[in-house]
Amino acid sequence: MSEADDRELDALQAALAAEHAAVYGYGVVGGRIGEERRTEARTAYDAHRARRDALTRAVRDLGGKPVVAAAGYALPFSVPDAAAAVRLAATLEDRVAGVYSDLVRAAEDGRRATAAEGLREAAVRAVRWRGGSVAFPGLAERAGTSGGQEGRPAPEASDAASAPTATGDAVPSDSVTGGTATVSPTA
Repeated sequence: MSEADDRELDALQAALAAEHAAVYGYGVVGGRIGEERRTEARTAYDAHRARRDALTRAVRDLGGKPVVAAAGYALPFSVPDAAAAVRLAATLEDRVAGVYSDLVRAAEDGRRATAAEGLREAAVRAVRWRGGSVAFPGLAERAGTSGGQEGRPAPEASDAASAPTATGDAVPSDSVTGGTATVSPTA
């Protein structure tokens, strides 16, 4: 396998890990979201499941063994109500957009186009959940900005404790996150 294929496989694995975390996170969102946005949450959940399945196939196509989902994930903040569920959904989408931006850089040809589509879809969902956009979707956490989360507490640095993250960065072994923290495995 070439160095470019290795980079692409690593980026695909990171995107797959992010999609596993997003699927889990949307399970939480769906349990707390208000009735008026439940269909939107279900649509996002289904989209992440479809992307997860496509990424699993892509990893296998490159000769890799797809990363598996953790048994459970710790959330970056408490989700006691519908407002927090909306905030979690936006955070999940921001993090997924981040890994797709990495995949766009690492992939070639058809996979690059598919990654760009995934980035666009996550960015659009984040805007819908948040009610506003960021200048460069998928890059906010790399620039040290809050990704449109002004006035909201940042996840604790300890939440990003070394496993592949939703952005492809290595962080401590019990965390599948995006940038700083999104959703971390608990088991």
